[in-house]
Amino acid sequence: MMGTAGKTNSSRVLLRNMYGADLHLGEHVRAYAEFLWGVAGGSNYYGYQAGTQRERLDLQQGILEVKGRLLGAGMGVIGGRQVFVDAPVSMQSARDLPNVQQTWDGVRGYAVWKSFRVDLFDFMQTNKTPVDVFADGTSYNARMYGAYTSTALPSFSFMKQKSQLFADVFFLGYLFNGANAALPLAQAGKTEAGSTRRDNIGGRLWGNAGPFDVNLTGVFQGGQFRPAQESAQTRPVRAFAVNGSISWSAKNLLGKPSFGIQGDVFSGGNYNSKNGAVGTFVTPYVALPYYNDVTLALTSQNLVGVGPVITAAPKPNLRLRLHVPAFWRESTQDAVYGTGKTYAWRNNLHGGFVGVSPQVQVAWSFAPHFTWTHDIAGFASSHGMREAGAKSGMFYMQTMEFKF
Repeated sequence: MMGTAGKTNSSRVLLRNMYGADLHLGEHVRAYAEFLWGVAGGSNYYGYQAGTQRERLDLQQGILEVKGRLLGAGMGVIGGRQVFVDAPVSMQSARDLPNVQQTWDGVRGYAVWKSFRVDLFDFMQTNKTPVDVFADGTSYNARMYGAYTSTALPSFSFMKQKSQLFADVFFLGYLFNGANAALPLAQAGKTEAGSTRRDNIGGRLWGNAGPFDVNLTGVFQGGQFRPAQESAQTRPVRAFAVNGSISWSAKNLLGKPSFGIQGDVFSGGNYNSKNGAVGTFVTPYVALPYYNDVTLALTSQNLVGVGPVITAAPKPNLRLRLHVPAFWRESTQDAVYGTGKTYAWRNNLHGGFVGVSPQVQVAWSFAPHFTWTHDIAGFASSHGMREAGAKSGMFYMQTMEFKF
């Protein structure tokens, strides 16, 4: 966390055990149960009290699904505790980097036609902080609801290759409070407590046009911020995000490499304003770490990022990925944000440039059921960040995964 965690040379050893059982009662009823046991240790470690690293035996997922054919579509309803990732990866993920994934308690309904699908959902966040066995309950401080649609556009030929694009339209609503909802104040390290509603209306165009893979997402975030202090004024939210990437796949070259560029803009606000619209885009439920910053030092708030992305598969069981994004603050009158953290630097931080974070991933499936992944990342803070007190750092993670 750029030197703010109070730890140097921190190391962690995480063991995540997940066991599931799937029961199908005919064609229309399905029950699934999944249990999680997470063990964590290491040296100079920190952040283990937030429910993301350690978990005694508990129900990770427990659903009942009823499905069938209606109006020419495959339809169904899934109720219970479940992982939910039907959202842009720049906004939400299963929180896979820590030891304990994020799950939700609620219901979702879906309908899938040949060229169109729709997903409706309403969830409350699962409370992962209890330390007893089978003690996880529902957190009523965080709600997520909305609808996601996807349309397969007519296929076409481009550069003599079959091409297919998809158009998604979605509404994603957040209701939450706590540290993620607090707004930074101009005074160093101070925030204004409160609760917020974030209404995300967006669209996504993705797929391939010949040898090019394209992905473009735009989100407008409305809503309101309600301060905890009753005498303070409720403020509207006017924020946005634009995310895009394009890559060229050289399928005729050794390793079938892909060369691309990724660019992101997440709007920022103004910590000097006390009654205007809130301009800081918020992603309270952890964006996909591998999307922008695997170190989790930065997140999708008040951030502009751009950099190359190169992938290759020299062998069928070996995958390589290189991403080198450079980051700036979208607004120099707003704070720097990490995953679940608002950094304390304010007026002593000059300039918009934040730093560069080169990231390499090597994944080797060396035997059936086994995958050994290495993630190596650095964070080189800018001169302005170092003057404010930020530090550069290195991150290295080995993951051994066994699935059966």
